[in-house]
Amino acid sequence: MTEHNDIDRISGRPTTGHEWDGIRELNTPLPRWWILAFYATILWAIGYWVVYPAWPLLSNYTIGALHYSTRASVVSDLAGLEKLRGEKMAVLGKASLAEIENDPTLLAMARARGKTVFADNCAPCHGSGAAGAKGYPNLNDDDWLWGGSLDQILKTIQFGARSGHAEAHEGQMLAFGRDGILKIGEIVTVANYVRSLSGLATAANFDAAAGTRIFAENCAVCHGENAKGNQALGAPNLTDGIWLYGSDEATLVETISYGRAGVMPAWSGRLDPITVKALAVYVHSLGGGQ
Repeated sequence: MTEHNDIDRISGRPTTGHEWDGIRELNTPLPRWWILAFYATILWAIGYWVVYPAWPLLSNYTIGALHYSTRASVVSDLAGLEKLRGEKMAVLGKASLAEIENDPTLLAMARARGKTVFADNCAPCHGSGAAGAKGYPNLNDDDWLWGGSLDQILKTIQFGARSGHAEAHEGQMLAFGRDGILKIGEIVTVANYVRSLSGLATAANFDAAAGTRIFAENCAVCHGENAKGNQALGAPNLTDGIWLYGSDEATLVETISYGRAGVMPAWSGRLDPITVKALAVYVHSLGGGQ
């Protein structure tokens, strides 16, 4: 690198005196319009600091000369919307679930409210279309762990399952392998037996008699002698083709070995009673409600 100020022969501009591998750096000032625009943005920013909330303080923030914030504006807009909805929501709150179902106007109102609330609170687990996922029930079918009537759905939403709420649904799948209740061979046998109940293929060496015996001695107490399930305990029907965690042998062996105890949160403390009621009506109307 060399340093000697001179004029570039091609551009006619002075150089900075810096040169790298024969390339000389021109001393080209920024355009005046660019500099003026840059200074204008600085002045604009200072104006924002003065007019709008900007600087954090120890326990608050500067509120600005206009006392305006987009957050306050949104809160105000939402309050206005709730005020407009107030009378209609009050009618919805006083109506029973059966009355809502039988009144087209109330039903449409509840479904509209429930759809919005579902998207904000339930879709992260059950999906935007309520089709569920592994470990999260599909709310469009007619297979319900805790019951699919309006009252049962309302209770599930209000108090949840294994949520810690005093009125929550309780009951869980035992860990037959981890707790030493069954040996691995017995677990594989009863897993194949459960697969056979819904018409799925079983292992070539499957002992149907042993599977029937193991199921009757260990599983029928919750799932029933006919394996149709028990909604009071949240025990699923094992004879249909609907599986919450999967129906392949490996998954069933895992389920029987370690148990299942998924948690549904209680929404009664997070959503107001009218919203919970609207949400129950919406879920019931998805197509799987009983």
